[in-house]
Amino acid sequence: MRVDDVVVGSRSGSSTGSSRGPSSGFTSGVAIVGYVALVRLVLYLFAGPHYGYFRDELYYLACGEHPAWGYVDQPPLIGWITWLLEHTIGSSLWALRLLPALAGAATIVLVGLLARELGGRRWAMFLASLAVLLAPVLLALSHLFTMNAFDPLFWTGIAYLIVRIAKSEEDKEERLWLAVGALAGITILNKYGIVFWLSGAVLGVCLTPLRRSLRHGWFWLGCMLAAVIALPNFVWQWRHQFPFLQLMHNVRESGRDIVLGPMAFLAAQAQMLGFVAAVLVVFALLFFFSERGRGVRVLGWAYVVFLVELMVLHGKMYYLAPVYPMMFAAGAVWIEGVTERRMWVWVKPVLALAMVAVGGVYLPTILPVLSVPKFLAYEHTMGIEQQKFEHMPEGVLPQLYADMFGWEGIAQRVGAYYKTLSPEEQRKTAIFANNYGDAGAIDFFGPKYGLPKSIGGHQNYWIWGPRGYTGESLIVLGEGHESNMQTKCASYSVIGSTKDPLSRRDEWLPIYHCRGFKWNLQEVWPQMKKWN
Repeated sequence: MRVDDVVVGSRSGSSTGSSRGPSSGFTSGVAIVGYVALVRLVLYLFAGPHYGYFRDELYYLACGEHPAWGYVDQPPLIGWITWLLEHTIGSSLWALRLLPALAGAATIVLVGLLARELGGRRWAMFLASLAVLLAPVLLALSHLFTMNAFDPLFWTGIAYLIVRIAKSEEDKEERLWLAVGALAGITILNKYGIVFWLSGAVLGVCLTPLRRSLRHGWFWLGCMLAAVIALPNFVWQWRHQFPFLQLMHNVRESGRDIVLGPMAFLAAQAQMLGFVAAVLVVFALLFFFSERGRGVRVLGWAYVVFLVELMVLHGKMYYLAPVYPMMFAAGAVWIEGVTERRMWVWVKPVLALAMVAVGGVYLPTILPVLSVPKFLAYEHTMGIEQQKFEHMPEGVLPQLYADMFGWEGIAQRVGAYYKTLSPEEQRKTAIFANNYGDAGAIDFFGPKYGLPKSIGGHQNYWIWGPRGYTGESLIVLGEGHESNMQTKCASYSVIGSTKDPLSRRDEWLPIYHCRGFKWNLQEVWPQMKKWN
């Protein structure tokens, strides 16, 4: 390979310093990126335990009690991580949200290193890392314990390795395709969205100087390694009739998700990046499709293809979030390069200050750094609302925050009633939850109030089955139609409500005690499936 095939700059002694000379260790590009990452950990200390457990976090804790090669609505990695947490540092809010914060901090460091690999110096490394820290969507995703917290780190790692391969002279780094394959396989086990980005990356390999890798066995071995790592999850999906595809079909048919047209989708991308950081994405495309970025243009093609795929398939707006750190790196390198002249040196600090200003304004709306009364006052004063991606009725709080309230109260109310039952009736009384939020709340908080594990037909709870219960006595959560109690139970009574003043209004439903369910749960369980 000729060196002039890759025109992205080299890692010289000034690559971590300013454009005018070397800097000390404390002011080098790597050090500055480290300071930005430290800010992310400080924010964790402020916001980590605030409000309460998020709906999905409770569900993942339940998945951690059932380690498997797959689940109805996600790959297996989140369940494995949860199992590990529960057997090491525990499942408190502090423990649960530590890993997302660490992943967010690591992404900040990695994006700074990626900017350096792309030929950037200190300002590029700083701007890229600052954008990752302050982009509202990335900050929000690095707060909650979900699969989305780890995707940006994994995707940026893959991009970093690809850049190393593309920049190598005489194909010295071709073996890194094995690392790319291993990381890609692990990322598939975290969330399936990476498959769409990888399709764009493969197209980019074919359309750029990196096509030389197609002649080497390392590229194909890397592809095989990714497939081997992901294979057990594919087998699990196949054995269960591909529940994830069934789920996606049902969600699409229900109309739950907000569907945006192309222009509205692009506008939503700019908003979730905080507008200022979104400018770096435009700069990144200028970088990748300029002569300077020719050798690493594969990342530009991967982004364009991924963006088009999600717009055509009507994916949720935040599905693109993991690709933005690498775009920030390239965009920061481009802006650093075009502002070398003295008359333009002001652009970089102004851009950084604008990011900080916008990020500071959005911060309380994406991280629970304020008490609820102060947040409501702030939201009213500033007129800023969280972006909506589902057609869900909201109460006092927006959906992201509302889903952190009311869960322990449900377990507490069910537990108080459960204690009034005789020991004999308790043994045959199952707690049936119609959604995984209520079920997860019972499973996590229930032992504190003397409750057994819940059962239900929603998502993976259906696969876990009725746990030996027959239906003689059911405490039913999340049932919105009293007529179902009338037709399915010999007798029933309303024993409470799931209502919490701060939770979502669609969660304000009665709690029933159904005695004498008219069918044996063991026999009718196949018809109880609800994947939506």
